[in-house]
Amino acid sequence: MLDGDTEDAEARFAAAKRFAKARGYRFLDARKVARLPVQELLARIELTSGDEMRDPLGADSLLGGAELPLITVSRALELFWSLARDKTLGKSADQVRRWRYPHIKAVQKFVSVVGDKPLADLTIEDFLDFRDWWAERMASEGLTANSANKDLTHLSAVLRRVNRDKRLGLNLPLEDLGFPQGKAARRPSFSDAWIRGRLPARSALDGLEPQARAILHVMVNTGLRPSEIAALRHEEIRLEDPIPDLLLQPIGRVLKTQNAERVMPPHGVSLEAMRAFPDGFSRYRESSATLSATVNTYLRDAGLLESERHSLYSLRHALEDRMLAAEIDERIRRDIMGHALGRERYGEGGRLATISKLLEPIAF
Repeated sequence: MLDGDTEDAEARFAAAKRFAKARGYRFLDARKVARLPVQELLARIELTSGDEMRDPLGADSLLGGAELPLITVSRALELFWSLARDKTLGKSADQVRRWRYPHIKAVQKFVSVVGDKPLADLTIEDFLDFRDWWAERMASEGLTANSANKDLTHLSAVLRRVNRDKRLGLNLPLEDLGFPQGKAARRPSFSDAWIRGRLPARSALDGLEPQARAILHVMVNTGLRPSEIAALRHEEIRLEDPIPDLLLQPIGRVLKTQNAERVMPPHGVSLEAMRAFPDGFSRYRESSATLSATVNTYLRDAGLLESERHSLYSLRHALEDRMLAAEIDERIRRDIMGHALGRERYGEGGRLATISKLLEPIAF
């Protein structure tokens, strides 16, 4: 009752639902209460007539008088962060920011197209208007269906979660809005000649921020994801071990997949770069998105991309190509790259000494 003594519609509605539950009933709106069997309806009315139930919240909770709060689309996003906190468990601050951003972007775009409407007022026309807006952008700007579908997915995640967890009971028309996916464009690899002749050369990368340059060099012979390298901490950089290695584990962050937990021996320019930063890369530890933007912009401006479709991530693909050319077993290649095997894993896979011995001959 104390919680319901408020002008905040959301708080009062939540209090009414808790009050009904405490009396052994499920909250229903007035229209549904009116359709209840007579005996249950009378039981609810009788409860509201007692002295202890004279507070208006009693009738609101058992007879459905509490009004559904008007939660707008932008308000739904605010509520989503606390309702979906399970999605951020174990994530680093950088990972939480990267998880939040596409949800914010999708909601902002939707509001710019249809307005900041209450969820209860949203219709199929609103969602089709948003879909049409994306279709026009895809046609005029050459954007892919993947870009549109990501926005639709993140918008749906916000609205569905709020509708469910706030028990709003709304029928949101979110089905079948996505666009058909074409074949995903494959990120090209850097050729061996390009890597050998351009990227490890100190003079070519002199203008790149030192930590970003070192991370690029670490990628050359390890194939680690930029975010994985940026997140490394002092205790995970074990350069004094008999076989120098980098330990990737879910401490203070969530790894992309369970297969991403692995040990990687750096060789050549990668080992040299790690020795220059034995405590890791503090500048990008909580900002891996800035890292990728910094490196890709520099490579593009300096003419160090082999084609317009190449990027920093092409170094990861390049290592896999070199491993394939060296006839390294698929199980070990997948272990090195942190990929799923596609079947149950037996044994320990490639041991550190074996992996180190296989990677050394193909390192730059």
